[in-house]
Amino acid sequence: MLDLTRLVALRELALRGTIAAAADALGYTASAVSQQLAALEREAGVPLTIRAGRGVVLTPAGERLVARTHEMLDTMEVAEAELRAEAGGLSGTVRLAVFQSAALTLVTGALIDLRDSHPGIRVVVTQTEPEEAFADTWAREYDLVVAEEYPHHSAPHYPGVIRRPLVRDALLLAVGGEWAGAASVAELADAAWVMEPPGTATRHFAEQTCRVAGFEPDVRFASSDLQAHVQLVERGLAVAILPGLMVEHAGIGARVIPLEGGPRRTVFTAMRASSRLDPAVQAVRTALEEQAGPSAGS
Repeated sequence: MLDLTRLVALRELALRGTIAAAADALGYTASAVSQQLAALEREAGVPLTIRAGRGVVLTPAGERLVARTHEMLDTMEVAEAELRAEAGGLSGTVRLAVFQSAALTLVTGALIDLRDSHPGIRVVVTQTEPEEAFADTWAREYDLVVAEEYPHHSAPHYPGVIRRPLVRDALLLAVGGEWAGAASVAELADAAWVMEPPGTATRHFAEQTCRVAGFEPDVRFASSDLQAHVQLVERGLAVAILPGLMVEHAGIGARVIPLEGGPRRTVFTAMRASSRLDPAVQAVRTALEEQAGPSAGS
């Protein structure tokens, strides 16, 4: 019988692309992962990887085995969830990945509610970029992720990962200092801007909004910390496009104006379909939806 630990190592190689990255994800040394893969090939009796340049790639047999490994892990996850449901009571660890504005607003309230209603649930929260967390949830590093999509920018779709909306969050123009009187993006062609780092969905949306308005933004500050964005706006050093959750949390409603067309981002939860029967995961998701209000889950 094939060893499941070794199958997981092969799966991580397929997901991460290199033995070093797979070892890092598993908490092993690269040498240990190489040994596991070699032992798995001996068990399988056929080559599962082949050298390609300085690295290795999976053979067709290795790819088929990884697909079966996904199925086996899903089956095990469902079986474990069924056992926890039979045992009664809610307990266990739920690994939750979130991005900053959700962590500051929806998540903190949900954790307080869970502490009171389900003290046996241990929620481990990691703040990370949504697209990275989404992939890691599919890869089983997290059980639940709070992610986001901006207009005309979809988050990746992974097989067996299901989504449910939490909030349709307004995107707002935040101004201050010498630009406090601006009434639209078009009036901010000469302004200093703060945006998130290049490559993020939020940065792409903000840049495109400026370009549609007829100019290339002067991005003088790049930070993934939206609290820094708020500080720069409040002190008159930059203008920004901020989500409504962050505006409400920071209490800067007097400094924001609606964007033309009323664009909104979608904040949603995502989890593996095999986690649907896990009562602890469902309890965390429900607590988040209760924080989001009546629009959640629709």
